[in-house]
Amino acid sequence: MSGFSPDHDGAEVRVSPNFGPRAGASRPDMVLLHYTGMRTGEGAEAWLCTAESQVSSHYIVHEDGRVVQMVRESDRAWHAGKSVWRGASDINSLSVGIEIVNPGHEFGYRAFPSRQIAAVIGLCRGIVARHGIRAERVLGHSDVAPGRKVDPGERFPWRKLAEAGVGHFVAPARAGGKPALGPGDRGDAVEQLQSMLSLYGYGIDITGAFDPPTGVVVAAFQRHFRPRRIDGIADRSTVDTLRRLLEALPNDRMLD
Repeated sequence: MSGFSPDHDGAEVRVSPNFGPRAGASRPDMVLLHYTGMRTGEGAEAWLCTAESQVSSHYIVHEDGRVVQMVRESDRAWHAGKSVWRGASDINSLSVGIEIVNPGHEFGYRAFPSRQIAAVIGLCRGIVARHGIRAERVLGHSDVAPGRKVDPGERFPWRKLAEAGVGHFVAPARAGGKPALGPGDRGDAVEQLQSMLSLYGYGIDITGAFDPPTGVVVAAFQRHFRPRRIDGIADRSTVDTLRRLLEALPNDRMLD
């Protein structure tokens, strides 16, 4: 593919060779947000467009708000890796991937500039409208790959996106509160917590035992929806936020 017309108005095009057909999905039904986690945006863009990297994304959004499209939305970019959401494991075939320039936790994680977030919001609005993507399916890489990935991270302003009509969000309660569930706990309360996380979409086994994988998923949930404290402990605030998110889902989503 030598070139293409951008799907998003105003986007520059820089073609990545790292893409393929969507498997079993005629169109995407998810937006997946990442941070680049590299020292510079230019280096990240070059890496995503280099065959040897074997990775790509549909878009990259630079800190100055510039949007570059690398893969057509109709094609499958290679950005999610080993991931799962609501039982589906080929997240690349289901999603449009957006890399947001930020050095990430390894190279000096910092706040996302306002103009960059404004560009992300505009981009997401267009993608959601073009493909009829539901609010609760605008997710972070850490949601679909808990423990393996932490991006776009706790500094990402999910609330601001939601206020602009992008994504699913409820105002979290203040961190803390008892009773809290943590490592070693067992019983119905743990099973209910695991069931609610699974119902929302997270990949988690429902065992009734608060094992290390459960703590990893709880931390991933907190990173997105209750970022004030990310400790993998299901305090009252965490459980209440999860319950209210589920209650805020459309009725037909709960029947899927």
